Amino acid sequence: MIDWLYNYPPLYSGILLKRYKRFFADIQLDSGEIVTAHCPNTGPMTGVSTLGSAVQISKSDNQERKLAYTLELIQVHDNQPTWVGVNTMLPNRIVKLALAKNLFPELGNYSQIKGEVVYGQDKKSRVDFFLTGSDEERPIYLEVKNTTWAQNTLALFPDTETTRGQKHLRELTALLPQTRAVMLYFINRGDCTEFAPGDITDPVYGKLLRKAIALGLEILPCRFDISPFGIRYIGLAKLKL
Repeated sequence: MIDWLYNYPPLYSGILLKRYKRFFADIQLDSGEIVTAHCPNTGPMTGVSTLGSAVQISKSDNQERKLAYTLELIQVHDNQPTWVGVNTMLPNRIVKLALAKNLFPELGNYSQIKGEVVYGQDKKSRVDFFLTGSDEERPIYLEVKNTTWAQNTLALFPDTETTRGQKHLRELTALLPQTRAVMLYFINRGDCTEFAPGDITDPVYGKLLRKAIALGLEILPCRFDISPFGIRYIGLAKLKL
């Protein structure tokens, strides 16, 4: 039996007809019905949101929602048919589950996991996870970045210019060396074995990342296997700088 970290609710199969206004996607279900689903990914989804692609969507019973359906998965054919997770609400939830199971031995031993902890010079930023109680005295600040763009088997982040991502790198770097700072790239597809910064889309981010690594920033390019059944962790990708 596969030990899924996360199990999807019942999903509905369809075809992506149109994506627009960032938050909307028109889907033709297998039944022929056309529905509008919420797209929980405001980025360009480079190489992923190809019209005509097979998709999987979930349906909410919440009567207060304007859109009952949510776009969860898109199938790509870069190397082989592969499901890509596009719901950006899930990576942090799944990383929290993985942290509770100590699935990332690179982080060492820790006893406390806190989310959304205020940090940064202006104290206006929040780090995704703050880990304490390790064998060493330094706490761990851990930021999660959802990663879906790929070239062959190379996962890349970001897929567009991200001033917010640049800010996170600067703030994590400023914590070193008094604390441990970790950037976890959540590779939301199972066909990538390597990871690199997306220099073509954001060369500033790539420069900041390499500088941060040289100063002690730790990188965890985490691979996840995605299927309509669920999501499971399958190890680290090789870092290519």
